[in-house]
Amino acid sequence: MRLWRLAWRQLRREWRLPELRMLALALMLAVLALGVVATLTARVERGVLAGAAELIGGDAGLDAPQDIPPAFAEQARALGLAVSRDAGFPSVAFAGARSQLLDVRAADAAWPLRGTLTVRDGRGEHAATAPPPGAVYLEHQALVALSLHVGDTVQVGGRDLRILAELVREPDGGELVALAPRALMNLDDARRLGLLGSGSRAHHRLLVAGAPGAVQAWLRGLATQPLPQGAQPITPAQTQERMRSAFDRAGAFMHLTALLAALLAGIAIALAAQRYAARKTAEVALLRALGTPRRRVLGLIVATLAWLALPVAGSSAALALLFAQAAWQVAGRYFADVPTTLPIAPALVAAALGLAVLAAFALPPLLRLAEVPPMAVFRASMARRVRRFDALYLLPLAVALALIWSQSGSLRLAGILAAGLGGAAALAALLTLALLWLARRVAPGAHPALRLGLAALARRRLLAIVQTGALTLGLLALLLLAVVAPALLEGWRRELPADTPNWFVLNLQDDQRERFAVDVARLGGTHLNSLPLAVGKLVAIDGTPVDQRRFADPRAKDWADRQLRLSWTATLPPSNTLVEGRWHGASPTQAEVSIDTMWRDIFGLHLGDTLSFEVGESRLDARVTSVRQVDWTSFRVNFFLLLDPAHAAALPHTWIASFYLPRNRAPALAALARDYGNLSLIDVDALLDRVREIVDRVGAAVRAVLAFSLLAGALVLAAALTASAAERRHEAALLRTLGARRGQLRAAAACEFALLGATAGLTAVLGAAATGFWLGRAVFRLEHFMPPLAPLFLDACIAMLAVTLLGLAGTRRIVRTPPMRLLREG
Repeated sequence: MRLWRLAWRQLRREWRLPELRMLALALMLAVLALGVVATLTARVERGVLAGAAELIGGDAGLDAPQDIPPAFAEQARALGLAVSRDAGFPSVAFAGARSQLLDVRAADAAWPLRGTLTVRDGRGEHAATAPPPGAVYLEHQALVALSLHVGDTVQVGGRDLRILAELVREPDGGELVALAPRALMNLDDARRLGLLGSGSRAHHRLLVAGAPGAVQAWLRGLATQPLPQGAQPITPAQTQERMRSAFDRAGAFMHLTALLAALLAGIAIALAAQRYAARKTAEVALLRALGTPRRRVLGLIVATLAWLALPVAGSSAALALLFAQAAWQVAGRYFADVPTTLPIAPALVAAALGLAVLAAFALPPLLRLAEVPPMAVFRASMARRVRRFDALYLLPLAVALALIWSQSGSLRLAGILAAGLGGAAALAALLTLALLWLARRVAPGAHPALRLGLAALARRRLLAIVQTGALTLGLLALLLLAVVAPALLEGWRRELPADTPNWFVLNLQDDQRERFAVDVARLGGTHLNSLPLAVGKLVAIDGTPVDQRRFADPRAKDWADRQLRLSWTATLPPSNTLVEGRWHGASPTQAEVSIDTMWRDIFGLHLGDTLSFEVGESRLDARVTSVRQVDWTSFRVNFFLLLDPAHAAALPHTWIASFYLPRNRAPALAALARDYGNLSLIDVDALLDRVREIVDRVGAAVRAVLAFSLLAGALVLAAALTASAAERRHEAALLRTLGARRGQLRAAAACEFALLGATAGLTAVLGAAATGFWLGRAVFRLEHFMPPLAPLFLDACIAMLAVTLLGLAGTRRIVRTPPMRLLREG
């Protein structure tokens, strides 16, 4: 207890030290940056997941090929969750002499739990719930094909149902292509009509919604109990590929912003801790000379830091919550449907991380103080023992890597950022050494102010390297935040141009293709793209029936039971990239197939394996000769399996096509649908709008977070520039004593800081460009992304000017202080 009282007294006495105050400010900055960003990130990610929940109709669920036992619903209700059931199945609708295959969803009155079901009737478009018994909603294409209107009756499952409204939009899991127009009916009607019995090919879903903790508890319960045969949990992260890609990128953007803010705060703590440790060297030597044991000296220093750190970390966590709540008032309008509960855990974690970073960067120099001998009181040089290697300095590196990993949420993102920051720091050290080497040769004949600046850098060689490295890392993080991140967002936006295909066509026949292309062009449609479509089944792999094989991936059994959509083409489609093997071309000697990377991973396939397919009465054995990476975000016609045309063209098939049609021309498609009664026209504008909405939401949230991260970067620059304040103060006193004028000292400082800023700025530009390019290609999968070099160089020039001005501002007080006073302070 006495040690803690002494530490408290020492803290009160030393509070006026600039190093200690800078340390407190750096810790506060670290916790604020981490806490604000982490809290906002948690809320925004909750908003993005809420967008995914809108697609599936609930926060989570369970999907099974048979009716789900009531016990799972009871478990959800016991946790306070809302519950809904629905089932999807194909059925045929009849109206007089006309018939139409439908993709039917039967739902109870609580569906959807999340998202909006939109219908159109005499009141216009509005939100609704599932239809009551005896009623049905039909999609526009079904109404046209059956020549029906809202208010008419249609026969489904042998019973007449009244068409209550036109189905405009429903939560659908982000599915892009359905094999038939959609219909929505009451779940009780489907059960009474026997549409959900054995052999119905229905898929049943149990959806839940409620507090995030309760939802996660329900999902954990699913993992610990046996599920019905073929049942799979449903989560927002498992939405359809095109939407999942959008959600993954949104999370990566937020993690990138949080991580860079954390690193900026870590650099500030490191600089302040190093300065404080240097300040304590003389005091430790005096205590050792007076007989204080080494352990007690270290205990006193650590206790003093603890008195400082714990209150600062706690109060900063509270401030982080207040700032996060204020920032949410700005960004929250983009997530109006998200619960506004303020999460406290991220701020507490931020306080713990701030303390961990403080300990990691402060302990190595403080523990080295134990080696300061008592004789260092009389000879300061004895406190500086040269060591080739000190394992203690691996601690900051380990904590920094742990911070990168914990804040990134992705091994790839963490690795790229660690490599980019480490490479930039190494390059900055090399350029600084080159600058110092050049300084020794240029200084003798240079302008007096430049000569003084170069001499100052040469005298503080190690400090110059540390300052340049810190400035480089700070500027690199700022450039990534201020230039590269917005460019990545803009590149993401450009992936969905205004003329992205927004209509898909199914069941197009060979003899209809040319006439259909002419009619689409007449309506103003463009970018028509078509591929053959054959529906088949995978029956064997390398001659072994699939139902006799065991697969490591549990999804393989479900995929093997599905009907497959096969296609063929002589050229590699534009949204596909070959990653293994060779493309089969137009006419190989034997049947060949190209598979998507997901299929390769699910079934454990390799080049040279033989896949056997049944299509109608035909059987085809094709050898795997290539693996493709498919860009599912392109909204083009894509397939998991592509056969060669020479051996597949004889298979029974239709055609699937996509094209772009301006929204104001969409009503004209009704006449086209009547002329081609066999076609299914599918509007994907709603899905495109959802993806664009996610981009806009994430962009708004990132911009709100950037303000805090940029403030962190500015304070890091200030901390780096004040690292040499003590040495510069003594040098200024000596130079003033020898007759140097204030203007000369200012000019020398300007040259010194300009050189530091130029070196750091150039290194940061190169590092930001390389890291941004790597992030764009490897993490965000933007194939054509190039970092904007002109804004990077412009910002680097601005940063160099800012470094010079900040450095001059820091030396202003020094050059105005009388020399005698400075010498006495020393």
